[in-house]
Amino acid sequence: MSYQDDYNNQEHSDEQSYNNNEDHTFVDEQTTAREELLQSNTPSTQQSPKQNRWALFLSSLAGGITVAILGFILLFTGIIPIDTDQTMDTTNSDDAETSNVIQTSTNEDAISSDTLTNVGDAVVGVSNIQTADLWSQSPDSGTGSGVIYKKENGKAYIVTNHHVVANANELKITLPNGESVNAELLGSDELTDLAVLTIDGEKVDTVAKLGTSSDLVVGETAIAIGNPLGTEFAGSVTKGIISGLERSVEIDLNGDNVADWTTEVIQTDAAINPGNSGGALVNSNGEVVGINSMKIALQAVEGIGFAIPIDDAKPVIEQLETKGKVSRPFIGISAMPLSAVPDRHIEETLQLSKEVTDGVVIAEVQQGSAANQAGLKRYDVITKINDKEISSMMDLKEFLYSETTIGDEVQLTYYRNGEKQKTTLTLTKQQEETTQQ
Repeated sequence: MSYQDDYNNQEHSDEQSYNNNEDHTFVDEQTTAREELLQSNTPSTQQSPKQNRWALFLSSLAGGITVAILGFILLFTGIIPIDTDQTMDTTNSDDAETSNVIQTSTNEDAISSDTLTNVGDAVVGVSNIQTADLWSQSPDSGTGSGVIYKKENGKAYIVTNHHVVANANELKITLPNGESVNAELLGSDELTDLAVLTIDGEKVDTVAKLGTSSDLVVGETAIAIGNPLGTEFAGSVTKGIISGLERSVEIDLNGDNVADWTTEVIQTDAAINPGNSGGALVNSNGEVVGINSMKIALQAVEGIGFAIPIDDAKPVIEQLETKGKVSRPFIGISAMPLSAVPDRHIEETLQLSKEVTDGVVIAEVQQGSAANQAGLKRYDVITKINDKEISSMMDLKEFLYSETTIGDEVQLTYYRNGEKQKTTLTLTKQQEETTQQ
């Protein structure tokens, strides 16, 4: 190897040595710079953890005192009002919670089992037996219910519906214990659909308490007790509410599809089915407030039943019990509404002007009646009784039965042969149950 080669090798070695020294110097400078930077960002005095906690506590305390002072200033100056009415003493949390509790009763309008038993034992079954012929056994033409409302002088008195006992040859009462006894019909009234029966009181221990229907309220409890579908389901109890008061229901008494009377009833949604007629409608105190009478038997209608208000029934019951019938003011005519007369007869037979549009046309006058004595005749058209305009026999009856009594004088306005006339008559006692008035 030549000198030149040795020189070159030595030069290369020196350059590499220099480069290595230069690298070390650069690394050392970086390390030194990093340490200086860290030292410049590090507090000269390090705090212990205990000192940090004390600093945090003092800071929080200072903040709380500041908020309290500001709050006191705001309240004292009236910027934040103090509502003393909403302040509540919470020293006793139980008392505070109790003061906001509203007491309610889950059985507020329920009826006790004892009360229900008492009134239920006064509801009986009524069987209407009608004789067929000599060779046939007398069947039950219909069954209904009744309410024992009085026991006196060895007899028990039962109120039921007129339509339950109508046309009966024999009446039987089924007591709550299942025993059957014969009954006597004291009286029946078609207009009010009420009847009174009597039986031997020896086997009767329970009498229903009659309440009042005048203070009933829509929505209060109503309980129907009776024998739906016959004695097989005797003593059935259904519960509902009073759905309506002073409901007016038209009644067709003679089956001619024309209303003969309008009766005022109580509406209830307590289930009333065939056989419930004549049973008791009871309030939550166990008092009879109505006599179940009918329901609307239409497929599209559900929960609409009716009962005769007990306040309306009481005077009728008394008359049926003592007299066997209800005495009402009586005129003595049968008539039909003018609207039912063909136009040709209105002009030719009645000779009425077109100004007369309402009234009743007399079809028959009963001999010896008040109408007969007042000179009324067939084809007279009555348009007014006193100041009440008349358009149907129902209007006439409603006025007589609600506004007058036997012995009162009334004035009738009528047309005869197209001429307007007036007459005064004295109302008499009704002679018999007919479609006449």
